[in-house]
Amino acid sequence: MTAQTADPRGAIIIGASSGIGAALARELAADGYEIGLAARRTDRLKDLGASLPTKAYVATMDVTEPDTARDRFRSLADAMKSVDLVVISAGVGDANYDLDWETERRTIDVNVRGFTALATAAMDQFERRSTAPGDSDGHLVGISSVAARFGNGGTQAYNASKAYVSRYLEGLRSRQAGADTNVTITTIEPGFVDTELSYGSFWQCSPETAASQIADAIRDERVHAYVTRRWRLVAWALRALPESVLRRLFG
Repeated sequence: MTAQTADPRGAIIIGASSGIGAALARELAADGYEIGLAARRTDRLKDLGASLPTKAYVATMDVTEPDTARDRFRSLADAMKSVDLVVISAGVGDANYDLDWETERRTIDVNVRGFTALATAAMDQFERRSTAPGDSDGHLVGISSVAARFGNGGTQAYNASKAYVSRYLEGLRSRQAGADTNVTITTIEPGFVDTELSYGSFWQCSPETAASQIADAIRDERVHAYVTRRWRLVAWALRALPESVLRRLFG
């Protein structure tokens, strides 16, 4: 009689074509996860998938089209042997001092509507696969930002959208307290990371360093983590400062 082999762990990363998402795909594949890669830039995903040491699955996805994105998420999940982890890393953050509506709208479409569409799809995926009591039904990770902690002139939509991400994930954790399922929900709040979205170099880290610390938070099933860890000092300071001082600093 031959013993059955358990399916390998699977992780879907939304926003995997560059930056933190791509670096995290490499980190998780090194941990043995099969990786579902989702983003708009399919060629980049295929190149990344070919470089991973584990099996990769590719789905073209534009989160500004939330209904289609949800359908493609479900198709990607169905194609994989197991989906134990979903990371939502897709995001935009253009400076917009002139309050151009199209720029603000795109930020909201990606960081709020797109994020919510995929977060709810991931939760549905985990809740439908509900396992035995006490076992893990899945792990949802959302990439927010230290920018969620304050308003900033010029990137007001970005900061506000990241505040939404942090509070939404907090709400999902509260919802889990009364649920029959066991889903871990982690909020990641990075500071400056050397990606296309970076607006500064203070305490800036590489995408690889960010991915390593995010992977640590996933392994430890933490509910919240700053990346890099020293950014928690900035978050504490921001909470202590009055708005009048923050306006002078960030206005």
